[in-house]
Amino acid sequence: MTTLLNQQHDWLAQYQFAPRIIEQGTVVSIGDGISWIKGLASAAIEDVLLFADGSQGMVFDLNQDRIGAILLYQADTLTAGMTVQLAKHSLSIPVGDEFLGRVVDPLGAPLDGREPPTPSGRENIEKASPAIISRDFVHKPLYTGIKIIDTLIPIGKGQRQLIIGDEGLGRSSIAIDTVVNQKDKNVYCVYVLIGQKRSTIVSTIDTLRQQGALAYTVCVVAEANALAGLQYIAPFAGCALAEYWMAQGRDTLIVYDDLSTHARTYRELSLLLRRPPGREAYPGDIFFVHSRLLERSTSLNAEHGGGSMTALPIVETQQGEIAAYIPTNLISITDGQLYLDKDLFVSGFRPAIDITKSVSRIGGKAQHTSIRNQAGQMKLDYLQFLELEAFTRFGQRLEASMEARIKRGRLLRELLKQERLMPLSHAFQLAWLIAFNAGLLNDVDIKQLANALKRIEHGVESTTLTMDSPYEQWQHAISQWLSSS
Repeated sequence: MTTLLNQQHDWLAQYQFAPRIIEQGTVVSIGDGISWIKGLASAAIEDVLLFADGSQGMVFDLNQDRIGAILLYQADTLTAGMTVQLAKHSLSIPVGDEFLGRVVDPLGAPLDGREPPTPSGRENIEKASPAIISRDFVHKPLYTGIKIIDTLIPIGKGQRQLIIGDEGLGRSSIAIDTVVNQKDKNVYCVYVLIGQKRSTIVSTIDTLRQQGALAYTVCVVAEANALAGLQYIAPFAGCALAEYWMAQGRDTLIVYDDLSTHARTYRELSLLLRRPPGREAYPGDIFFVHSRLLERSTSLNAEHGGGSMTALPIVETQQGEIAAYIPTNLISITDGQLYLDKDLFVSGFRPAIDITKSVSRIGGKAQHTSIRNQAGQMKLDYLQFLELEAFTRFGQRLEASMEARIKRGRLLRELLKQERLMPLSHAFQLAWLIAFNAGLLNDVDIKQLANALKRIEHGVESTTLTMDSPYEQWQHAISQWLSSS
């Protein structure tokens, strides 16, 4: 008994009796995924809020007498008058290799019916982009498996390449093909689906699974009926996942599908929070929102791990209007764009990438030397062919040399066509370029061109030649493949 009393006395002597102050706010109103709160004087932008019924929000707007918050999780019991407290930390998402092959929401909760993945840590969804001193030049190619991109509009690891065009022209197909082509290339992928219909989300995930790409991909999903706050943070959450792997020295690829929906969501939240509207009713800082997201994609130097994050943001145009507000904002932020044209799509040219409006400003530096040498003048020659072809529509007679250039241009156009979900190796890209430049395909009938390319592809799969093998050896091998029955 004496021992027990002594233990209690020791515990009382060590215990610090002091008043504990807990800041507590009160919900003023709830509606449309927005909550107005009073009484949290120390709240800061992006602080996490915990409501008494388990709902969760994030501080999004500060006023003198109250704060505006976006809801990230809303229980059915959330009403005005309920108490709310600050969580004392910024919004973060669990990260780690266990997320590969999973479908999660922007808070990291599983959506695929399986147990929550075991995280290796947590990363803030909002973070400053890497410092200039930690960055490296884009110097490694990221192959999409799409002929027209890998040869004429190449992408490098760490680049931000915009995919732009009207709805239904295959923007997402290009992104999915690029993810599929990263199989066995040691590239981790993050596919962010923002405000998409459930049928579209299921179709995308099923395609990735059937192609074996889900094994190295994590899908971050905020579907159309999700809270606007979740749709807003979705690309930042996906970026945090990819950034974790980049910091470990890995190469990553992230797809934002799409940032037009994200911009509309941000406009909705801003108008509900009574922020002053700007052009097209978008808030004045919409450019800053997307720039701070895309600036986090880069290539790190060896001193900082040598990882990279390549971004493929997707944006929608209306009737091909490339000069609209959000598209021009994103064009100015990114390192190039792939523009999809409706007329090309209708004519059967797939992928419907318009060479005249597409550009890769830094990808050429990362392109393999052999491919760069073979594709050097091809884009210019193709553009000249398009002008000549337009001229022939007036019924003008052309001299033999011009006729030959038009025939060669039409052959190149057929070569650049490609069906979706049929990624091609970079060695094959070099092989068909050599075959075209050397004139080995000049006598091939257009209807037989697909068979000729298949013979080249089968030859590439069985050859011992490498990308650095001499041009003469490649040309000789391709000539033999084409002459074989």
